[in-house]
Amino acid sequence: MTGSTPLPPGDGGRPWAPMPGLALVASDLDGTLLDPEGRLSRRTRSALDAVRSRGVEVVAVTGRPPRWLETLAADLGPGLAICANGALVWDLATGRVVEAEVLAPDQVDEILRRALEVVPRLRAAVETVHGWRGVEPSSATDERAAVAQLLADGTGATKLLLRDPDFSCDQLLALVRAAVGDLGEPTHSGGERGLVEISAPRVSKAATLARLTAERGIPVESVAAFGDMPNDVEMLTWAGRSWAMADGHDAAIAAADHLAPPNAEDGVAQVLETLLR
Repeated sequence: MTGSTPLPPGDGGRPWAPMPGLALVASDLDGTLLDPEGRLSRRTRSALDAVRSRGVEVVAVTGRPPRWLETLAADLGPGLAICANGALVWDLATGRVVEAEVLAPDQVDEILRRALEVVPRLRAAVETVHGWRGVEPSSATDERAAVAQLLADGTGATKLLLRDPDFSCDQLLALVRAAVGDLGEPTHSGGERGLVEISAPRVSKAATLARLTAERGIPVESVAAFGDMPNDVEMLTWAGRSWAMADGHDAAIAAADHLAPPNAEDGVAQVLETLLR
């Protein structure tokens, strides 16, 4: 395409090559498929249309809750989106949650108890199938009691969010991961300083994507994945071929097979144009 940014070499200096067996494209949204303003550019939309015209399925795989996809549903096109780091599967056409894996209230409480032992000033909130529930910032109430009250109706959490701005996201993730053990799946998606998201055990973007592709009879070798943050690492490692954005987190870059140009340069679109060539 005239005026395109030159494509960087792939991992180990190997140039990108067409992917004749491509059956499914899985892409993170923020920092990856969407531009820095959170929009789907014209070029990226055209690339997704071209992919679909070849019979290739496109799945958005994001840390966002479904309500943050409503304005993007028409641009993303028909199909399913994997939300909340794998905890939810959302039908873009109907706007309905079709699958959910949640942390039960007692699991949330135990995870929070362990996390507070190592980071006492943590503030917590929960995402549920029905939306976000947060503790009032001015509340002096015990954090565990406040979160228990948020889930007093028995609703499970798709994500437990823990925040302490005195730490970077990487620092807080390391502390929480060591404290939580196998009770949940901590990760982060960058953004706000000192923010960690915890899903139910064994829930990740990769796990849900693997289940969906298996149901469709799509082999992992036919999946191309794109991401930029630690919550994309498992997906980038699992996929047949994977790309981290050139301006992404070091963990994502280390996990991916190749580098894509930055999202501000329509990096995913550039790669897809080459794969279909």
